[in-house]
Amino acid sequence: MLDARTIEVIKSTVPALEVHGQTITTQFYQMMFKNHPELLNIFNHANQRQGKQSAALANAVYAATAHIDRLEEILPVVKGIAQKHRALGIMPEHYPIVGQNLLAAIKTVLGDAATDEIMDAWSQAYGVIADVFISVEAEMYQEAEQKEGGWRGFRRFVVERKVKESDVITSFYLKPEDGGEIATYQPGQYITVRVKPEGQEFTHLRHYSLSTSPGHAYYRISVKREDAVGNQPAGVVSVHLHDKVKEGDVLDISAPAGDFTLDQSKSSPVVLLSGGVGLTPMISMLETLLTSSDKRDVVYIHAARCGSHHAMKEHVEQLTNDHADQLRSYHVYEAPAAGESCHKTGFIDLPWLQTVTNNNADFYFCGPTPFMKAINHALKKWGVPDDRIHFEFFGPASSLNNEG
Repeated sequence: MLDARTIEVIKSTVPALEVHGQTITTQFYQMMFKNHPELLNIFNHANQRQGKQSAALANAVYAATAHIDRLEEILPVVKGIAQKHRALGIMPEHYPIVGQNLLAAIKTVLGDAATDEIMDAWSQAYGVIADVFISVEAEMYQEAEQKEGGWRGFRRFVVERKVKESDVITSFYLKPEDGGEIATYQPGQYITVRVKPEGQEFTHLRHYSLSTSPGHAYYRISVKREDAVGNQPAGVVSVHLHDKVKEGDVLDISAPAGDFTLDQSKSSPVVLLSGGVGLTPMISMLETLLTSSDKRDVVYIHAARCGSHHAMKEHVEQLTNDHADQLRSYHVYEAPAAGESCHKTGFIDLPWLQTVTNNNADFYFCGPTPFMKAINHALKKWGVPDDRIHFEFFGPASSLNNEG
């Protein structure tokens, strides 16, 4: 435990971290990868280039600093990060490396303001924070391994089927190469795929939401091909999966993880909203809701650029027909092609949303960040309480607050 003086010193650095947090974390990643390039086999290179990872870490460091005397208050955030760490294979021996480079980055950015007392306090505080993560992650590794059909680390899965769902999304049906059982999961969770595309120096890991309900003998992920757009390069892993991975090929997969899950203890109505490939966890939730015994009312709304980008349209329409007493579904196209029909053209907005559902439901949504910001803003304006708003980001967690 930290003494009162150490806590006081750490809290005194909160204003500096608020101003310089992302500069510190950007410097941290540069230093760490220079000193330990092998860690590039774990971290998402695209998130590094785009600054997403450094921004997410800056937010986490700021939160930990502000709550250093009551870390239990940010335990949900810790657990969400720890889920991703477990899925990526972060181990206790990585934490001293992170600590050494993080402290060096703080000293480099803050300069003379980072006194010996401040650096000593930060060293102690990092030790406490690291111990919390290591403890939480140890439990998660153990749980993943001991679950029926579970495993530790990565396991080899065969691509049994590869199915094109739209012009940009393809599904991969995965079965374990060893022929054993697979672990069940909560609707909304993801698995992590590890690949080493031809010509790449390092392995690449990506989280992909499971896009069907639990209970099958396979896992299914539905991957959007991320082509180069403007200054943004093509997605290394998604292009590899689309172009190079064939039926019969083998992929390394870590056990299901993630804390964005359907709360199955409730009986309230559910509204599922997805944008683009954000439909993947929503389909898993939708199928689960329709096969459960409590028969909760469900509205599913999907937004896509146009019909050719709309994955699993026929599947959802069939579910709607088969469960007409429980499910209503709608699709919104930003720019429908000639002859394409949809329930709304343009974007999902609050006036339209109010005509197809009501605000006494639990709302789950996933999609590109602009989509989620718009949905979150609409729900808050409508008066939906925070405890009935549930969402997941692609990649490192960000914020949906203060958006118009």
